[in-house]
Amino acid sequence: MAIENSRRRLLHTLNSRWIYGKLPLLHAAIFLLQMAAVSLLTRKFNSYYASRPGECAMRKKGDWGTKLTQASVLGGIADTVAQTLTAIRQRAVRKGDKDDILAIEIHELDRRNPWPSGELIPDSKKLPPPFDFERLTRFMSYGFLMAPVQHKWFGFLSRTFPVTKSSAMVPALKRVAFDQFLFAPAGLACFFTFMTVAEGGGKRAVSKKFQDIYVPALKANFLVWPAVQIINFRVMPIQFQIPFVSTIGIAWTAYLSLTNSSEEA
Repeated sequence: MAIENSRRRLLHTLNSRWIYGKLPLLHAAIFLLQMAAVSLLTRKFNSYYASRPGECAMRKKGDWGTKLTQASVLGGIADTVAQTLTAIRQRAVRKGDKDDILAIEIHELDRRNPWPSGELIPDSKKLPPPFDFERLTRFMSYGFLMAPVQHKWFGFLSRTFPVTKSSAMVPALKRVAFDQFLFAPAGLACFFTFMTVAEGGGKRAVSKKFQDIYVPALKANFLVWPAVQIINFRVMPIQFQIPFVSTIGIAWTAYLSLTNSSEEA
């Protein structure tokens, strides 16, 4: 009990500190730790492939450990960004800072999914909601679990539609078409199902989430990912496709995190 109380006091103290009155200290510290982890994993990843070039290196156990950990951390970074944006917006709205450009942009980002003012802006004497470590764990777990699936899928696309010097763009476009019309809808379905179940929801909660936000999220996917995947399939070697997608996916996963949390509210 004493340990739990000490933990809560520490989090309460960290959550009450802001950097220049704009950026929550706890969120920033977690983000910096995650970026340090990604930097370390990236150096290890590059060193591994420099010493073991070729696709056969992807089957090595050491590479898989790095790849899975990297995907997990990148998923955590995306959720940290989403939680930070929410905390900044809450503070700015409570302060009534209408000239804050960042607050205006964040408001525009989620204006389609407005939160009830009573939940979004609690009593001004209260602190913003503390950093949600359980939510962070869910996103990191999802990234960890999806990395092997993405690896198998990209390998299938590479074998089915090989890119050659004489024929590069057409196979790349075929990969994008298969990826967007087969993998993307299934991937989004897995994401919302996993998050809802991990949050303790049942079939009714999953069904409601699909009714409310699945189609808008899928439409947003079609606006963002085709161009990204053309670059991925046309330019990136297969061993770098998942890291590339995961890195670009930070912003996308942050969007999904905001969408998922706004639906909860």
